[in-house]
Amino acid sequence: MNIIEIFSSLSGEGLMQGLPATFIRCAGCNLNCAWCDTPESQGAGTEMSIEEIVLAVSAGMPRYVIITGGEPLLQKEELTGLLAALRDAGYRIEIETNGTLPFTDVQEYATVSMDIKCPSSGEESDVTLLADIKSGDSVKFVVMDRTDCLYAQQVIESHDIAGTVFISPVWGGNYREIADFILDEGMEARFQLQLHKSIGVK
Repeated sequence: MNIIEIFSSLSGEGLMQGLPATFIRCAGCNLNCAWCDTPESQGAGTEMSIEEIVLAVSAGMPRYVIITGGEPLLQKEELTGLLAALRDAGYRIEIETNGTLPFTDVQEYATVSMDIKCPSSGEESDVTLLADIKSGDSVKFVVMDRTDCLYAQQVIESHDIAGTVFISPVWGGNYREIADFILDEGMEARFQLQLHKSIGVK
């Protein structure tokens, strides 16, 4: 697999926010979001075997693994082998995806965190994939302004989403405005700030 880096940190977002985790950052992405905080993931990365990746993961303490990118599902064939190896080694696994590629093949091994791209990102996710989200999965909308909030609201109201929904303001944005929108509209979503940026870790 093409890997940018493997490191341990606190989970900054999602259902397991604050939990120590080992991150596997895959190289390559099929989008170019305005709010991308890991532009290095657009690069080629380093070729690593599944055995090398599992060995690197085992060097850390956390038993929770987050596979992120870039877009991990661009390497789905290799990814499936890695997931099986990590599961057999006893790791709990989450995959972060940008919501443009099918993910049902990996749900046997991991929970899914699907990022729905809002208008300000300059990109678009395939919202039909929301039908495959399970109760243990999560869906995240990174929002900058009211336009993004209205888009998130429309998606949430027009789809039966089985997982937990998060509204996450763009870092440095108007958090109060976003929080007020959620409250005023009675949205079935959880407001969440990016912990990793708040405390200055990856």
